[in-house]
Amino acid sequence: MTTVDQPGTERPRDLVTLVDGAAGKDPGRVALVIGDEEITYSGLAAAARRAATALRRRGVQAGWRIPVADDASLLSVAAVLGAPRAGAAVALMNPRLTAGEITDLVTTAGTGPLGLAGSRYREHLARATGQVVLGPELVAAHPGEAHAPDEPGPGPASADEAVVLFTSGTTGTPKAVPFTHGLLAPRIAAFAPPFDPAVPPSVSLMCVPIVHIGGLLGLLVSLARGNTTVVQTRFDAGEWLALVARHRVSASFLVPTMLHRILEHPDFGTTDLSSLTAVTYGAAPASPELIRRAMAALPDVAFSNVFGQTETMGSITALGPEDHATEKLASVGRPLPGVETKVVDPGTGEAVPVGAVGELWVKTRDSVTTPSTPATPGALEVPAGWLRTGDMVSGDEDGYLYPAGRLSDTINRGGEKFAPAEVEAVLARHPKVRDVAVAGVPDAEMGQRVGAAVVVSGPVGPGELREFCRGKVAAFKLPERIVLVDEIPYNDFGKVARRPLLELLSAEGA
Repeated sequence: MTTVDQPGTERPRDLVTLVDGAAGKDPGRVALVIGDEEITYSGLAAAARRAATALRRRGVQAGWRIPVADDASLLSVAAVLGAPRAGAAVALMNPRLTAGEITDLVTTAGTGPLGLAGSRYREHLARATGQVVLGPELVAAHPGEAHAPDEPGPGPASADEAVVLFTSGTTGTPKAVPFTHGLLAPRIAAFAPPFDPAVPPSVSLMCVPIVHIGGLLGLLVSLARGNTTVVQTRFDAGEWLALVARHRVSASFLVPTMLHRILEHPDFGTTDLSSLTAVTYGAAPASPELIRRAMAALPDVAFSNVFGQTETMGSITALGPEDHATEKLASVGRPLPGVETKVVDPGTGEAVPVGAVGELWVKTRDSVTTPSTPATPGALEVPAGWLRTGDMVSGDEDGYLYPAGRLSDTINRGGEKFAPAEVEAVLARHPKVRDVAVAGVPDAEMGQRVGAAVVVSGPVGPGELREFCRGKVAAFKLPERIVLVDEIPYNDFGKVARRPLLELLSAEGA
């Protein structure tokens, strides 16, 4: 590993130096609030140095990927900031995965022989990987310690890996997506000006997992700016409301399911949310009806919708607060500066007409990080620099994009192909439907038939729901199997978990 520093120049704010400004100029400022614990910037910087020193002494070498299984905690955040000091990168793994799923991630990422985990997940990671697993003692202060030990080394090079995330894996095994310092540092810098101790910290609430690109990137930007992040390790609508009121939270990122549950919670109308000024939502489609309801309930809050994926290091489009006052509410907005997009026929790569549904291809100012996939005979050739997102969208004449589901989720019923989102949008308009997810159910005759799992708020049967759809979608899109469920299966990223959904729709008696 070689340094990127040049004599006489200020070192760029990579993960190694991310919190140095706040830790040096305002050491008592609160960086993280986790439960009843407040972690200052000086405390976080010291924990990162302890992590780096401990990893070096354990034999960690430059280029290693270190699996980390934990919620957002002092250990996981310090590991993200400290591992690069030892030349390594952390591979953040959802600790709630099964042992077999974690084993698959470790194999996919090619991690080293050492892992890190929170106390409740330590044995789980050890059983899944067979590795030596260190815990919170890695970052604990020692009695009488005046300063955290540090063994400074060269700063990371632009091409060195900073962190490894994984795709959501809703339809298959997640893929490892590594981000280099050269990609991550400019993205953080775009949202975080140099630290100014005269600017008071704002308070945000992080309730999406740190293993999610939205959670991790939002946290890193907050730390770079010297702000305070309140961590909710697992989302609960009632607790979210209480945390906003208690800590005077001004901003939060939510997936639409979270927003729906907050609005439905019995404490919503009596909780003091006057500090809240901004809500960003994304990671899954949001219905215009949900957003209109949220805007009416929170008239002083600016809403923004962002759209992207792990491989694009987060957002590639945005629907800003000003767009929420227009007829574009069903859109995910327009491409951000430096992002090129095109909507193409996924079979030919040719652009589709305005308004037609096609696959979204993306090209960013920085190199898009993509999981490597072997070429297959006859596979569509993608021009250099472009990423096939697998997202199906349509575009309007103003350049706004409208999501239409994932290419892999496309239903093929007897040769007629369409997106589940088309049927979901119609069912969601029924006054007694609270939530819905649609998928193609395997069928020997038609290949697939249309299945829908529906959460209802009152007495309504499958027959009535099917008739409600008649005339609103083509006959071949009518749901043939409707299952009433207590809740739709979502993963920790707020996306519909396709495998459990298909199990619900394929069960005997469904």
